[in-house]
Amino acid sequence: MSLKSMTGFARHKGLNDSASWYWEIKTVNAKGLDIRTRIPSFLEGLEHEVKKMVGQSLTRGSVFVSLSIEMEQMNERLQINEERLSQVIEISKKYSEIEGVSPASLDGLLGLKGVLELKTSERSEEDNKQLLEELKESLSENLVRLNEARLDEGARMQAVLSKQLDEVEHLVKQAVVVSGDRLDAMKHRFQSQLEKVYEGSESLSEERLAQEIATIAVKADIQEEIDRLNSHIEDARILLQEEKAVGRRLDFLTQEFNREANTLCSKSGDTKLTRIGIDLKTVIDQFREQIQNIQ
Repeated sequence: MSLKSMTGFARHKGLNDSASWYWEIKTVNAKGLDIRTRIPSFLEGLEHEVKKMVGQSLTRGSVFVSLSIEMEQMNERLQINEERLSQVIEISKKYSEIEGVSPASLDGLLGLKGVLELKTSERSEEDNKQLLEELKESLSENLVRLNEARLDEGARMQAVLSKQLDEVEHLVKQAVVVSGDRLDAMKHRFQSQLEKVYEGSESLSEERLAQEIATIAVKADIQEEIDRLNSHIEDARILLQEEKAVGRRLDFLTQEFNREANTLCSKSGDTKLTRIGIDLKTVIDQFREQIQNIQ
């Protein structure tokens, strides 16, 4: 099973000592490859890498990639503001010389606003690089999951498409049977009509009669359409087993299928064959609808 659907969804969670995150990727069918992202602004440069990785993994589809990330609280510690402490000590000394004013205690000084500060350690450049690498690795794993999901859906679609080709083949065989009976009936009918037109006339020779009937039979013959339909069926079955993207080629084949089915209907001249032609067009339309979602 090698077909790959353009519809898929995958989610992957990741975490390290400084952050937790999850990637989400959603894809739907499109003529080409359209990649949109939603990446937190503080992760500078990651968006370019995301689009590059997606482009290497997918060839068709409308793709939306989002990253949600929550940074862990960094280590916090108390730190003395030496400059502020020196200032309040000087002020304390000045006023302690005044009679009746008690000297300031260390507890009192440290309790003053701005003397003790809560400092959060900053992330190093190396930490940021490490986070980006882990995020890319996590995205890569999610792309693998996405492709697995698209392959699973492709396998389901392959079974449907194979069944539809079986229906087309069955209808073509019916058309062959009906066409043979129809040509014999047409020959007899036209021969009878021509004989009535030329009744009593010596101008209609056996040779001329045979030529007229042959001309009508050639115009009504659908063998070329049958041969081409069988050839398209074989080509489609081969494409369903390909290991690469075949959506566009299958779409082209459906146009060829439709062309032959239309010609068959226009040549039919017979109710049964017309019904078969209409049934063919119906199945071909269903086939074409399915392959719009094939990569």
